Amino acid sequence: MRQYLIFLGLVLLLSCKSETPSADLPKSENYADLVALFHEWRAFETPPLREGAPDYTSETFQNRQAEFERLRKKLNAIEFANWPAEQQVDWHIVWAEMNGYEFNFHVLKPWERDPAYYKSIWMDRSDVPAHEGPTHHRTTEVWTYSFPLSPANKEKFLADLKVIPPLNEQAKKNLTGNAKDLWIAGIRDIEFQIKDLDTILEFPGVKEDAEIVQAIESAKSSTSELAVWLKEQAPSKTGPSGIGKENYTWYLQNVHLVPLTWEDEVMLLKRELARAWSNLKLEEHRNRTLPPLQAANSPEAYQAQAEAAAKSLMNFLEEQNIVTVKDYFDLALRAHLGGFVPEERRNFFWITAHLDPRPLYSHFYHWFELAIMDNDPHPSEIRRGPLLYNIFDSRNEGTATAVEEMWMNAGLYDDSPRSREIVYIMIAQRAARGLGSLYAHANEMSMEEAGGIHSEYTPRGWMKTEKELLIFEQHLYLRQPGYGTSYITGKYLLENAMAEYARIKEAKGMEFQAKDFFDQLNSIGGIPISLGTWQMTGVDLPVKTIVQGYAQKPKPF
Repeated sequence: MRQYLIFLGLVLLLSCKSETPSADLPKSENYADLVALFHEWRAFETPPLREGAPDYTSETFQNRQAEFERLRKKLNAIEFANWPAEQQVDWHIVWAEMNGYEFNFHVLKPWERDPAYYKSIWMDRSDVPAHEGPTHHRTTEVWTYSFPLSPANKEKFLADLKVIPPLNEQAKKNLTGNAKDLWIAGIRDIEFQIKDLDTILEFPGVKEDAEIVQAIESAKSSTSELAVWLKEQAPSKTGPSGIGKENYTWYLQNVHLVPLTWEDEVMLLKRELARAWSNLKLEEHRNRTLPPLQAANSPEAYQAQAEAAAKSLMNFLEEQNIVTVKDYFDLALRAHLGGFVPEERRNFFWITAHLDPRPLYSHFYHWFELAIMDNDPHPSEIRRGPLLYNIFDSRNEGTATAVEEMWMNAGLYDDSPRSREIVYIMIAQRAARGLGSLYAHANEMSMEEAGGIHSEYTPRGWMKTEKELLIFEQHLYLRQPGYGTSYITGKYLLENAMAEYARIKEAKGMEFQAKDFFDQLNSIGGIPISLGTWQMTGVDLPVKTIVQGYAQKPKPF
């Protein structure tokens, strides 16, 4: 265990205890009580309605705080020390979610500081278990509907749309924050909603239904009014949008269970950025006599390239015993192969995909994970669905980023050495954008200045081709602390997990098998890598150190 700490290198050494149970509640050692509390907690976390929309008013939050404290006491009264590791992990998931609620209540307050929180229309499914960034509780998930609508779906769709006008009116009262960058960038999200509603009007059967058209027009009108109001208020918004280093570290550790600090992440991302750039240049040197990769220059060329890349990746995973390839993996990948994009309109990721889609398709491990959730739900009710507050980011974004390089090193590009260059460019881009987000959260840079690091330190100028992606990513990372760095920190933590897993195997005289490792990773669900490492290896000290720190250290807020 101490060897792991030396290897991890950045975890403080403290004794390991859970929080002190409440003296006025009966103790429990029954796992079923945790499951029951989980459902009670999730029911509480969904706010009551006000005029048909979720109620995010300050008065309601204050009135509900006593109930939250009661739920926390119930959690602390559960004694889990004698449970199997996977059940102890479940306790810590509920603990982390409650910390997320606490942090949102005291610090992040997206309903007060973040206009994008009131975006209601979501046209596509996220590639991670839930939408990236803070999202309100009654969104319209257009991607879940088939048009023309069945009678039952029509009623559900109308109910969704009717939430939008009262929520937008509430937003004008709730949004009292002074976070300039969040405010300005959030206006775009609200305005984009108008375009999305216009798009829905063109869906099959919509224009022929007067009731749906009226609901859409009402949603459009209220959204336009909100956008106008936001613009009118914008000149008065002058404050910082970052949450500060201390708050960032507390959130990182106690909500996302990442055993690092703000300073640790700066060091790690600088290291990865330098490593990616230097390795890229060595790859370019090694490949200097080879012809450059040729980008697909037509829809037909892209389709042929995408098909070949998908086959190559799936065959590699199967034939090289990397992971158990489920029957539904291929279908999950093929739904997201993309299409030809003219050169002048390609953003960073589609530049890479037009040269060789396999690095991006490796990152699409996301879709395998979602397919597992859909087809083989986790037996634990606590981790069967998405964790709240993007707590899954180190697991899902970290894994998707890590496998890009892991599979490269396992031989995926033996047939195309220049494709290795793309992998290092992608790592550099993730490190650069995450580094910028760290400085933005420390309020040492504006969102625009953070985007400058993101753009300038991405090789070959590939982040300068399409500005929308740059704004989208930096805005998201300012809205959701820890997300911008999770690609690299999650990759680092997964590499640590693999190293510890392999070390234990070696100590027992057993051979490391990549397939066993990734199969176990898939089996634990979308939970933080620190918890996954605990379940797969028995190394629990990083997580228990965080829990002890929560009890012993004063909160920064």
